[in-house]
Amino acid sequence: MALLAAEELSVGYGDEPVCAPVTVSVEPGTAVALVGPNGAGKSTVLQTMVGLLPPLAGTVRFAGGPVDERDAGFRRAVAGVLDDDAFFPSLTGAEHLLLTARAHGVTGAEQVVDAELAAFGLTDRAGALPSALSSGQRRRLALAGALVRPADLLVLDEPERRLDTAMRRALADRLAALVDAGGAVLFASHDPTFVGTLADRVLVVGEDECPVVAPEDAVAALQEG
Repeated sequence: MALLAAEELSVGYGDEPVCAPVTVSVEPGTAVALVGPNGAGKSTVLQTMVGLLPPLAGTVRFAGGPVDERDAGFRRAVAGVLDDDAFFPSLTGAEHLLLTARAHGVTGAEQVVDAELAAFGLTDRAGALPSALSSGQRRRLALAGALVRPADLLVLDEPERRLDTAMRRALADRLAALVDAGGAVLFASHDPTFVGTLADRVLVVGEDECPVVAPEDAVAALQEG
């Protein structure tokens, strides 16, 4: 059974769709990428598929049931990075991660948080408030927040954004390992290397159609610009 599935899903604002209808599914142990030019609607598709925006038409289902981002079970199962600034403003980076880890029952939460801070190069900034971090540091903190807790599905909007080459590669390899272990990832990206490393299938978001293609075809198109 698909973990997350959209069928003829129309997304947009008001009555205006931003792209062609989307039909795509994400199964356990797979990663699906969304590619397309800026403004094509990738972020809107992601937000609609996790219940942050209402669909204009069509259906989206999680584990066979309706998507409700307010449901406790859904929030336990799905972690995401769709906004760099989804932080508690009065908590330091370390406190934010620790609160997230403990809320999801992570054993040895302090050690797990320390490991995530180190993995994202944030150990020296652990005591800083989000407002004192650079945009790149906030991006890394957001990714650490998604990975510090267990999840069946990760939903990531351009996870490579504002990461250097080495950290992009490390993140892609880490997400690929999570997929190999049975997790699922749905992500939007402009990076052909990231897509080629991680994706099993690629949804090409466009105005006239949104086909699902093989990763090598999407990578070739991204490299051609």
